[in-house]
Amino acid sequence: MRLLVFTRTTGYRHDSIPAGLAALRDFAPDLHASEDPEVFVRPLEWDAIVFLNTSGDVLTDAGRAALERYVTAGGGFAGIHCAAATETGWPFYQSLIGARFTGHPEIQPGRILVADADHPATAGLPDPWPRVEEWYDFEAQATDRVLLRADTTSYQGSTLPGDHPLAWCHQRHGGRAFYTALGHGADAYAEPLLRAHLRGGIAWAAGATSSP
Repeated sequence: MRLLVFTRTTGYRHDSIPAGLAALRDFAPDLHASEDPEVFVRPLEWDAIVFLNTSGDVLTDAGRAALERYVTAGGGFAGIHCAAATETGWPFYQSLIGARFTGHPEIQPGRILVADADHPATAGLPDPWPRVEEWYDFEAQATDRVLLRADTTSYQGSTLPGDHPLAWCHQRHGGRAFYTALGHGADAYAEPLLRAHLRGGIAWAAGATSSP
């Protein structure tokens, strides 16, 4: 897969970004990493664009227009973790990613429930999937196909009632989009299960799998 991985931050910056890039390079050696907002103004000949722990407003007006053209022409998009706290004032991006981050309790153990086991991003994952994570809460969720849910009875501090989506995908605006809230800590990117989750989700967004 040819990936453009965008890691610019204008808000909180995760120190796990280098570990995330290393994990993505393991299954997509043809990867270009950038924090230059002008990268989107150039021709976008990528199988998928990945926003890896981006935060805040990271694009210029020209970059926003270029990203929108890429997606509406059938391009793939994947957002990881803090990508849901990115470009919160741009309606197209919010529709593309599917939800807006609102907050999280302290990092703690919890359980993930597999909502859809018939997807490359969830193939082989245990159900439930226990892990230590920064458990995101969201608003404005618009998720056509939920893949993972947070078992909010397994940790403390969620502001949302019941189990809520943690990873999802959809075909929208002419392209494919995958998002996962997982991927806060640097150690997480060494986990085989998380790597498999990211690989499957990004491959789906890039159209590199036969999964619907």
